[in-house]
Amino acid sequence: MEISEALAAVARTHEGVLVTLKKDGLPQLSNVSHAVDAEGVIRVSTTATRAKTHNLRRTPWAALHVNGSSFWEYAVLECAVELSAVAADPADAAVEELIAVFRSIKGEHDDWDDYRRAMVADQRLVVRLRPTRAYGALR
Repeated sequence: MEISEALAAVARTHEGVLVTLKKDGLPQLSNVSHAVDAEGVIRVSTTATRAKTHNLRRTPWAALHVNGSSFWEYAVLECAVELSAVAADPADAAVEELIAVFRSIKGEHDDWDDYRRAMVADQRLVVRLRPTRAYGALR
């Protein structure tokens, strides 16, 4: 499967399963919401304290699995990973990127000032997934 074909499948949904590697090398799976930008970078919002964040700081690799239109259809993208800075101020670049991710997934928020404060309080950051390999079965 070509990366472009898998990215198209990932872009059709905002729900996937993120695979990271624990300290012992075994996988950890997390259900995530994601957004794909025009350059093919997949973004996920998470907190600094989550196990997946610790895993990605240690081993900057992840895979994202999404379902197709039936159980037998799926796409997987293996990715190099970058982490944004943790949101530290309601007006910082990390919060701006988190807003872009939110808008891509859910649209407009009812109260952006409250959202900005929550991103800092939650110690949120963005996981950037850059696909390096794809496989799966799509029709």
